[in-house]
Amino acid sequence: MVCTWAQKSHFPHLNGSRVHLTLHHPRSPCSPAPLPSDLPFSAVLTHDDARIASLAARLAKTPSSRPTALDESSSSSDESSSLASVPLGPGTSVGVGNYVTRMGLGTPAKSYVMVVDTGSSLTWLQCSPCIVSCHRQSGPVFNPKSSSSYASVSCSAPQCSDLTSATLNPAACSTSNVCVYQASYGDSSFSVGYLSKDTVTLGSASMPNFYYGCGQDNEGLFGRSAGLIGLARNKLSLLYQLAPSLGYSFSYCLPTSSSSSGYLSIGSYTSGKYSYTPMVSSSLDDSLYFIKLTGITVAGKALSVSSSAYSSLPTIIDSGTVITRLPTGVYSALSKAVSAAMKGTPKASAFSILDTCFQGQASTVRAPAVNMAFSGGAVLKLAARNLLVDVDSATTCLAFAPANSAAIIGNTQQQTFSVVYDVKSNRIGFAAGGCS
Repeated sequence: MVCTWAQKSHFPHLNGSRVHLTLHHPRSPCSPAPLPSDLPFSAVLTHDDARIASLAARLAKTPSSRPTALDESSSSSDESSSLASVPLGPGTSVGVGNYVTRMGLGTPAKSYVMVVDTGSSLTWLQCSPCIVSCHRQSGPVFNPKSSSSYASVSCSAPQCSDLTSATLNPAACSTSNVCVYQASYGDSSFSVGYLSKDTVTLGSASMPNFYYGCGQDNEGLFGRSAGLIGLARNKLSLLYQLAPSLGYSFSYCLPTSSSSSGYLSIGSYTSGKYSYTPMVSSSLDDSLYFIKLTGITVAGKALSVSSSAYSSLPTIIDSGTVITRLPTGVYSALSKAVSAAMKGTPKASAFSILDTCFQGQASTVRAPAVNMAFSGGAVLKLAARNLLVDVDSATTCLAFAPANSAAIIGNTQQQTFSVVYDVKSNRIGFAAGGCS
């Protein structure tokens, strides 16, 4: 595989009224912050299940009570604080399913490897002096003192109040009146630190006064990324902060682990090439992206379930979930139909949460054409690599599982498609052949 990342400048190009960034698969050897090469796929599925559980807890509005504290009494920092124990709301697991890109921060700008997440709002990254803890990251940790444009945000600033909706946790206040954020994720990863503002650089474009979290206690599985870029529907997300200059839309192509790279583009897009489905508003969580799945066909034949089965649960499209979750009846019918269409392929035993498995690899078995249809006429025509996922060197499994509280369109099904989130027009679009 030829990795294209190193041949590009650290800050990719600005293209007219949009910013275009390179995206890498978390398990690609080309990733600037790859996951361990010996990470078993069962670990990926365990973290995927944690992400699903955390999304379910979010929709049920169930807080988790893990106390966190920033105690800087032994630090030379001039921002001293001690946080009381507060219940932390469930965020979304940022384990091993999320794609990574680079973001510039500070003056002069330095480049950082960041996880990209449509299920999170607040952007944050690890900051020195890492008062409590920093996980290992690719490249040096951001030092606020080395940026002439850095400023911490006071507790009375409106952005401090906005943290509650962005992180689902209340903001706290340090003894020196600096706003403290707490972002918690479903796999028990979390980041706690100071709400800050600085100049963000994407491509050749820089934007001052970008609000983000400067993390002083960052624990859990974030690969070797420096932090996270939030793209959810919230005023503190990167999308909403860039919107006044670039507009309320972003698109991406999620590459496979064996292809070199995809992209994340924020701003204007070519509207004609997509088929669209309306975003559905939901009182469950107004920051997530809900859509309506209306049907699935296998080898041209509709699944034998009622049309109401598809809408029996709310459906979210998500960049960080690996395995798509479907309402139980729909999943059972899909499993049965795919198994029947692949009856010539020897079956394999179930693997973790995946119960429909075959001997071989997605690239070598004969898989049926499977189409996922959404309201408004948008269709995802799944190739074998979008339908099946290789769990080891001899086994491939149907990349779907039954859902409990919400159906989720995961990233295995989205890989190699261009997916546009047009928040202004309230629609999501799909187009084939996006990463090429």
